[in-house]
Amino acid sequence: MDTAGAVKLTVGGSGTSLDRLASSGEWSGLGDDAIAGPFVVSGTRNRFVVTGCNQQAALFGAIANVIVGCSAFCPVTDMSRSTISSEEVAACGGVGCCQTPIPIGRPSYRVQLAGLELSQERYQQLPIAVRIAETGWFEDHSAGLLNKSLLDSSEWAIPVVLEWAMNSNRLEQVQDTATGCPQNKAVTECRSSFSSCLNVSNNYRTGYVCQCEKGYQGNPYLAGGCQDVDECKLPGMCFGVCTNRPGGYECRCPSGSRGNPRDRCIKSSLGLSISIGIGSGAGLLFLVLSAIFVIRKLKQQRVKVLKRKFFRQNRGHLLQQLVSQKADIAERMIIPLVELEKATNNFDKAREIGGGGHGTVYKGIMLDLQVVAIKKSKVVVQREINEFINEVAILSQINHRNVVKLYGCCLETEVPLLVYEFISNGTLYDHLHVEEPEVSLPWVERLRIAMETARAFAYLHSAVSIPIVHRDIKSQNILLDGTLIAKVSDFGASRCIPIDQTGDATALQGTFGYLDPMYYYSGKLTKKSDVYSFGVLLMELLTRKKPCSYRSPEEKSLVAYFTALLATGDLASLLDPQVVLEGDKIVEEVALLAAACVRMEGGHRPTMRQVEMTLENLRVPHESVVMSDMDAPSCAMIEGGRTEEVSRQYSQEEEYLLSSRYPR
Repeated sequence: MDTAGAVKLTVGGSGTSLDRLASSGEWSGLGDDAIAGPFVVSGTRNRFVVTGCNQQAALFGAIANVIVGCSAFCPVTDMSRSTISSEEVAACGGVGCCQTPIPIGRPSYRVQLAGLELSQERYQQLPIAVRIAETGWFEDHSAGLLNKSLLDSSEWAIPVVLEWAMNSNRLEQVQDTATGCPQNKAVTECRSSFSSCLNVSNNYRTGYVCQCEKGYQGNPYLAGGCQDVDECKLPGMCFGVCTNRPGGYECRCPSGSRGNPRDRCIKSSLGLSISIGIGSGAGLLFLVLSAIFVIRKLKQQRVKVLKRKFFRQNRGHLLQQLVSQKADIAERMIIPLVELEKATNNFDKAREIGGGGHGTVYKGIMLDLQVVAIKKSKVVVQREINEFINEVAILSQINHRNVVKLYGCCLETEVPLLVYEFISNGTLYDHLHVEEPEVSLPWVERLRIAMETARAFAYLHSAVSIPIVHRDIKSQNILLDGTLIAKVSDFGASRCIPIDQTGDATALQGTFGYLDPMYYYSGKLTKKSDVYSFGVLLMELLTRKKPCSYRSPEEKSLVAYFTALLATGDLASLLDPQVVLEGDKIVEEVALLAAACVRMEGGHRPTMRQVEMTLENLRVPHESVVMSDMDAPSCAMIEGGRTEEVSRQYSQEEEYLLSSRYPR
């Protein structure tokens, strides 16, 4: 018996010998369960061993529950001759023998044996036996298994290790529900001051064992039985200076050395280490600072080179288009990049206020506290560069109340940046297409915005030295200021058309839904292409429908459905209810004007000047003031497809009065 809760018992030599094909027996080395006391078989220090050929054995508990089992086989050759050897049996790995740990410790077990083959001759090759033995015993005694006389021998003694425990069920020992040990340590058998109780109760017995605390060894059942372990005397515990402590020890490297004292201490020179550390740190710091300085200088030099390159490149393109008008215009409008970076906080994402078809727009605050809009290209391709240069050239010529004002540009980037007046109230699209129809623009405001927009395009087409075609008229490109004054923007797609040139083939640009079909199919750009897009814009104002995405129940576009309903007199079903409620006969006149603007043949469309004067006349009615040189289609004309038209002529005086409002 030892103080760790184990005792070794010697039982009969043959164990449980079962030589029938299917039989059972009882292993009761401790006698009946009721008188086994505090002892059970140790599952960790014993093995369940089965010997024989083609046998399967199992251990059972009290209620026929299987605890563990294993099988032993004897292989044969093709000639039905056994090839089993003593070495294979000694290994006890399944050939003639098998063994397995016992997971549940009990005072006794039921044993059941079953043959796996009906041949009696095979069973007779090795003795059939089932044993419970101490771990390692079988390996030392396996040689005798090949001798069948082993079954009849009573001289063999088989050791079995049992686990024992102190009884904790005595009345005076109130148990701790958490640990299972007596609450009062004074009544336990753990007499040593440095001992503790360990609950080992299971289904077959209740009790506890005593053990010495960590750092102590000895007999915990005796007063003073647990003695401090001097770890400093044990080999491999400390390779430095070791100091024993009660229940432990302290290990440290001696002065002048370093490392892990429980592994290895290395002598070191503190002064040399400090010098090396300071020198290395200073050298590393110098290298880092030098690298940062060199990298920063290289970046600055590279930025300067790129700025000069882009400035020369972009300024050259710009001057080619502007020098014919004013020699100093480029120098006056050029703004340094550093000023724009400060104005936009290095083009912070939070400063984005939108994006047109040709770039992203940022809100900036200049050094003089002037709020501006800064346009930056999205795509770095030559075509986009040309469009930005084109927009600078066009806007630099324009000075009109209803056209966004260009303040300047920056030529120090790969794509020039445009700086123009900041319009704070969003776009016509934002105000028109709102989720709640009742808060949309009133009809009178829509009519005024249409008139101001027409005024701007009439100015671009006829009041500048070289007519300008916008090519991308849509509600997103009409900005509104704080008083809802219209401002035409986004001239990236615009083209200058000489007066003597009726149309030229250009790369297709614009927005589908607003795009002139004749321009789409022929590629020839004229001022009438803008007239078509403006007609679509009028339809959008009348219906509050989006031309890009609208489809009628018959899958018609907005233009086709609008003109069809106008011809049949059913246009009211398509109009915005707010327009129907607030408008009058002027709505029908505007609808006829929109239909005239979207005629298929450009030659049959009115000019923007005629459109402007018509809208002006509708806002401020005058007797006998009608469209000049333009046929406004009647409902009967559209329905019948005839050329019947209502002609309206401005008098020369009225034409002069209207046209005199626009700057030249």
